Amino acid sequence: MSNDKEMFEKIYEKVAVWTESEPPKELVNLIESGKIKPCKVLDVGCGEGFYAIYLASKGFDVTGIDISENAIKLAKGNAVKQSVKIKFMPFDVDDLDKINDKFDFVFEWAILHHIMSEQRQKYVKNIKRILNVEGKYLSICFNNQNPDFGAKGKNLRIIPEGAKMPVGTRLYYSSFEEMKQLFEPHFRVIEAKLITMTAGKKEHIGNYFFMEKM
Repeated sequence: MSNDKEMFEKIYEKVAVWTESEPPKELVNLIESGKIKPCKVLDVGCGEGFYAIYLASKGFDVTGIDISENAIKLAKGNAVKQSVKIKFMPFDVDDLDKINDKFDFVFEWAILHHIMSEQRQKYVKNIKRILNVEGKYLSICFNNQNPDFGAKGKNLRIIPEGAKMPVGTRLYYSSFEEMKQLFEPHFRVIEAKLITMTAGKKEHIGNYFFMEKM
């Protein structure tokens, strides 16, 4: 994602269009049901830090990473306001192989569709590497059944003029089957389904995969 760093810095000069201050119900359900208990967590693409703050308030030891230094600055400020301790740091997902820590739970919400298909094998292998044995992984990304999907190359959408996101932003919309093929060689899939997710007050069809390291 390093090629997109400038774009994300610009987005986070103010509140990002996709920012949601309330944690998604899918994440809340995992916590409230006890499927994920307080543990060491990595929030990949943490943005302004609201989901990390939710987890920290529930007793989790949270690290949040984001390619945007502006986002990390906002996240640190939001954590101070909520009186929670979280380790936030600017970090490109392309460099996950440089992380030496191990985690019990890794999650990303609406991040994987920013990672192009040719980079995903490396990304998923790195997620597996930094997970402890039986560590859990939650991944949610846009499905290619979204009504705003517009192909420009296979499954690739380029944001046009007049949209809320910066023109030229690349989003890779994946089919449910494509995600299964990506994850199943590396993880035991606990639950997989299509969901209705929100980003920037707008509903999208999302691929939901909750998994465990094999």
